[in-house]
Amino acid sequence: MVVFWFLLIAMVVVVAAVTLAVVGGGGAGGLGEAAPDRLYDPLPADRPASRADVEALRLPVCVRGYRMNDVDDVLDRLGAELAERDARIAELESALAGAHAAAMGAPGLIGDGPADRAGERPAEGEAPATGGEEEGKTAR
Repeated sequence: MVVFWFLLIAMVVVVAAVTLAVVGGGGAGGLGEAAPDRLYDPLPADRPASRADVEALRLPVCVRGYRMNDVDDVLDRLGAELAERDARIAELESALAGAHAAAMGAPGLIGDGPADRAGERPAEGEAPATGGEEEGKTAR
């Protein structure tokens, strides 16, 4: 029974001390303004984001996790930049493939005589390429 009264008195003292600290303020003016929990170092707006920018990026945390608007903005920006880079890569690869095909198929670069085309199928109206053995033979 003595422990019950001791705990009750201790709880009343603690509640009174907290109430006086909050209400009275002690002339300190209370708590200062909280710093806004916003994204201070966003991705650079004047140039594409680099790997270092993404690694240095720290998204602000709120009570329920990350701020959805900030995360959505960053992901939208990175998605747009990646899509732009993918389109540029595809464009350059197709240009390279076209240039490579043009170089391989251009007449006169490698040679276009019958000996150079021995493995190719003959064009219409052209006699098939034959070996030297059959040239001297006649039909019996």
